[in-house]
Amino acid sequence: MASATPKANPYSPTHPQFFPLQNFNFSCNFPIKIQFFSDPSSLRLVSVHSHNPQLDSIKMDHPASGSGSGSERDTHLHEVASPSSAIDFLTLCHRLKSTKRKGWINHGIRGPESIADHMYRMALMALIVDDLPGVNRERCIKIAIIHDIAEAIVGDITPSDGVPKEEKSRLEQAALDEMCMVLGGGMRAEEIKELWLEYENNSSLEANLVKDFDKVEMILQALEYETEHGKVLDEFFLSTAGKFQTEIGKNWAAVITSRRNSRLANRPN
Repeated sequence: MASATPKANPYSPTHPQFFPLQNFNFSCNFPIKIQFFSDPSSLRLVSVHSHNPQLDSIKMDHPASGSGSGSERDTHLHEVASPSSAIDFLTLCHRLKSTKRKGWINHGIRGPESIADHMYRMALMALIVDDLPGVNRERCIKIAIIHDIAEAIVGDITPSDGVPKEEKSRLEQAALDEMCMVLGGGMRAEEIKELWLEYENNSSLEANLVKDFDKVEMILQALEYETEHGKVLDEFFLSTAGKFQTEIGKNWAAVITSRRNSRLANRPN
C-alpha cells in the first residue's frame, strides 16, 4: 500500500498561505510577533527580528493608553518616525494594495479590487461630501484611509469566515498595535490608533459618516461588478439595507439602488 502524502505544514515559509515576511526589511530594534489571518481555521504566528541603531533612543514600552509621567508621555507623543521606520511601515502597507477583497473573490469576480482600492474611494467620498454641521471633513478622510489598515496583517476577514465580531476586533487591534510599533511609535502612531478606535467603536459623527461610506462604496462596487460581469449580487444590497446612519449615506445609497433597479428592469430576459 502506498504511503500517505505528508500533510503540508501551514507554519512553513514554503506553505502557499504563509505571509512572506522575509520579503520585508523591517528596521526595528525589537521582536515583532504578527498573526496573519488567511484561513479561519488556522492563525499564523511569525516573528521578525532586526536592529537599527537609529531607533535605540525610542522607548517602545510605553502603553498605548499613554500612562506614565506627563513629561515621559509628552516626549513619547512628540517622537516622529525615523526614515527607516516610515519605509518599513509603508512596505508593510503594500499588502493593502495586493490583497483582494474576499467578498468579491467568493462571488467569482475576476481581478477584484484590493483593500487599498476600497479605502481610496472612501477617502474620495469624504473629500467631495458637502460640509456638514459638526463634522470634521479632514478627520473623515483620515479615518477612511486607515479604517481597514490592520488588514495588511490579518487579511480581509468576512462574515463568511465565521469569525465572531469580538475576535475579529481583537485580531485587528493586535495587528494595529504591531504596525504602530513598526512605525516606531510616537504621535503619528497614536493618531492612527485613535482614528481606528473611533471608527471601530462608531463613537463620533465622523465615524458614523465613514461607516456609511464603507457601505456605500461596497454597493457601488457591487453595481459596477454586476454591470461588468453580468452578475446579480443581491447579498451586498440586502446586507446594507436600512443600516445607513446619516442622511448623506441614505441619499447616496438611494441613488445607487435606483440605478441598479433601472438596470435590472431593463435587462433582457
